[in-house]
Amino acid sequence: MTELRQNLITRDWVIIATERAKRPDQFTKAEARRTKLPPYQADCPFCLGNEHLTGTSETLRLHDGDGTGWKVRVVGNKYPALAATGERVRCMKGNFRSLSGVGFHEVVIEHPRHNLTTALMKVEDVANILRVYKKRYLDLRKDPRVETIIIFKNHGRGAGTSLEHPHSQIAALPIVPYQWRDRTEEAIRHYDDTGECIFCRTLAEELQAKERIVWETQHFVSFIPYAALSPFHLWIFPRRHASSLDEITEEEITDLAKNLKTVLGKLYFGLHNPDFNYTIRSIPTSEQRTDYFHWYIAIIPRVSLAAGFELGSGMYINTALPEESAAFLRNIKLLR
Repeated sequence: MTELRQNLITRDWVIIATERAKRPDQFTKAEARRTKLPPYQADCPFCLGNEHLTGTSETLRLHDGDGTGWKVRVVGNKYPALAATGERVRCMKGNFRSLSGVGFHEVVIEHPRHNLTTALMKVEDVANILRVYKKRYLDLRKDPRVETIIIFKNHGRGAGTSLEHPHSQIAALPIVPYQWRDRTEEAIRHYDDTGECIFCRTLAEELQAKERIVWETQHFVSFIPYAALSPFHLWIFPRRHASSLDEITEEEITDLAKNLKTVLGKLYFGLHNPDFNYTIRSIPTSEQRTDYFHWYIAIIPRVSLAAGFELGSGMYINTALPEESAAFLRNIKLLR
């Protein structure tokens, strides 16, 4: 029988459509999309040796061992959604409100090689990406115009990317988006009512239930939420309570790299390299260490489409049982 489940962190109600549920392996692509790309592409602006194609907008470079090359670069987005110069000016004329579009929009070029994806990188390569995320987060939050920092990755055309070279993005906004504000307020409300962090409580109950856990490492736990909005929707939670990414330690970075690589590897091999998005959610920059908010990573494989019901109701229909999806991913064996 169909069941409605509520996610207490997001407050979303989700229809778990057991009557039309698919087996986990039915979400794999008919043909594996593991196209053999070259390690270097002459017209790719992100490839090693083509640095001139990104102009002079480089903001960070993580050098390799001998200093002649690089491991990770951060450059300004060629088509930025926000402008780095200017003042944050709010305008109100009756019901018409606007704000100057100041902020930062950067691209993190994750590796010199063109033909890699996170699932196939070395753990140290993934750790380097996370180190760069932290460094840019620390730098960007110093700007008084910035209120929210969103770190995200689009993998595959179905997830919104147009370049194959491994990369992700950072957007520093002059506002707090409504969804982020709403979730923060829900976290505060839960803390006021119970004296505990809703994220910590969720993690504790998922660890106790065990049914939806996908992978555990020393400092991080990956699981499919009880009321996952879509098939194979994953969360990675730090075990230690912390409100923003910039609180992560070096030891935790290495551990998270292992966890993230493993989970994305299970998706890569289990679902034949699906398109996906991931985003890192931290507390707005005006706050840092709180008792009520817990930063985390959300991974959304693009194996289903939102249609009229979702657009009209704001609810989601999930045709995969979270417990079965988690079991499927747990059983994907990866070469070490």
